[in-house]
Amino acid sequence: MPTLQPAPLPPLRCCLLSGGASQRMGQDKALLPHPAGGSWLEHTLLLLAELEAPITLLSRWPQHQTLADALQLPQLETNAEPPPWEGPLLALHRLMERYPDARLLLAPVDMPHLNTAALRTLLAAAAMAPERIHLAHDGARSQPLLGIYPSPPPIRSALATAISSGERRLLRWLDGQPCNAVPLPAAAIRNVNSPAEL
Repeated sequence: MPTLQPAPLPPLRCCLLSGGASQRMGQDKALLPHPAGGSWLEHTLLLLAELEAPITLLSRWPQHQTLADALQLPQLETNAEPPPWEGPLLALHRLMERYPDARLLLAPVDMPHLNTAALRTLLAAAAMAPERIHLAHDGARSQPLLGIYPSPPPIRSALATAISSGERRLLRWLDGQPCNAVPLPAAAIRNVNSPAEL
């Protein structure tokens, strides 16, 4: 009997979320200087570019788009996030509607220590069960802003239904979805939200 070949993986698209107000930091986190050079925004975009997949920057801030465009990454497109600005669940919904049937690698701009090894570990885990959502886990809790989100019709439909009913909490929506936790080094996936955490 012929050997069944696994179905090809849906195309990967990296999506950087950079639309927050940075209220706890007191200044725009995306524009903070990164120890490796440039800003947090530039560093993360260049990191994602190493995966050799299309990249989307979703941000409501024109200065983020200007900074990203200056990098001249051929695989990068910048999308202005329209109002209302109601958090990452709505942002994810917009991305899934724009890129149906893709695998969305969601990443936040405020993980300045994120590295290629962590991203590749996440991708390898997601390739083993591509129909499930794969979320970074730091050993204590899930970090859902770093994850692989497939967007087949059932997941897109569930998300659209949740959004239309007024749901805006990402973790609460994820409770009803097929998710796997992917253990990653805590230091690499730490969100930095305030000056005390720098």
